[in-house]
Amino acid sequence: MPSRSGTRSSGDSFQQNNNLERRPNSRRGLRGMDRIYELAQPKESKCIWLTSFGPNMVWGNQEPMWPIPPGALKSAATPRLESLSEPKRNLIGGLNRPAFVYSCGRESVILKVSPFAKQASATGRVDYLSNHKRPPTEFKEDRREHTFSCGRQSPIWNVTDPARKAAERERIESLARPKTPHREFLPAREVAFPVRLVSLEYRDQKFGSNQEIETKVSKAAMSSSATPRLEHLARPKSRPDGPFREPMWPVSKSARVATATPRQIELAKAKSVSDGYLPARTIEWPVSKAARKSVATPRTDELSRPIIRATMDHVQFNPDAFIVSEAAKKARCSARIEELSQPLQR
Repeated sequence: MPSRSGTRSSGDSFQQNNNLERRPNSRRGLRGMDRIYELAQPKESKCIWLTSFGPNMVWGNQEPMWPIPPGALKSAATPRLESLSEPKRNLIGGLNRPAFVYSCGRESVILKVSPFAKQASATGRVDYLSNHKRPPTEFKEDRREHTFSCGRQSPIWNVTDPARKAAERERIESLARPKTPHREFLPAREVAFPVRLVSLEYRDQKFGSNQEIETKVSKAAMSSSATPRLEHLARPKSRPDGPFREPMWPVSKSARVATATPRQIELAKAKSVSDGYLPARTIEWPVSKAARKSVATPRTDELSRPIIRATMDHVQFNPDAFIVSEAAKKARCSARIEELSQPLQR
């Protein structure tokens, strides 16, 4: 039980710690009703006597944090408290129907229409708003064929009698003629292929029922002989078997005495790096004596010291821990800080 005086004795602390030690692990060996009883116990406080403040509270009871004085129990409420305790009036006037509530706040037509609303006549403004939008006078409606053909013009429309009786012009006749091939155009030669690959209807229509599809070779082509040039071109390319050269071969005297030209020397140079190029430093390099004997300045020592901040166990007892000083409140930022604080203009 919590103490009314707001303090905790050592006996209560020892008894609570003893109960925690005797309490079995709720996740091991407890099942069924024992587990339910274990979960039904009120939540225990995790604070210890060193960091706890205020009265000793136990979760799960109806006791107040501070004891209520007898004067507060016998006092009468003021008119202001009575006015604040009154519930808020429903200004909707009965329009908060279930159909509106259960439709995620959207209006619904599921409501009873009064007989007066059924017999009422619309005003002039309502009649004007109920009229559909009319197209402008210059609007020309598309043809039905144009609409159902994905916006493309279609020749499916009624042709007028004057258009049917109109005389043809030379330009229209020239445009109506199909495109003819070039005068020197030669069609593809017929190539022999099995008759079974061609449909019977195509064979009978093109060549006849008893004619085979094959290329006709003339007698002169069958009795001709190839020229020496054709025979030379018809030979396959001969490639001798390797190795084509011995691993060691003699070098001529002229090749040993020859000197390279300036152009060859220039081309033989390796590609150099650009001016000012510094190669990557090695992973380990020697430290100079001056660096080893140097002494840090007082400013460097000051910057190298770590920032020591008080822990929250001590800060929570300091009432002035988060108070802003008067000098910080009256300080003004420099022109550079004000310039950097401006938003980026895009």
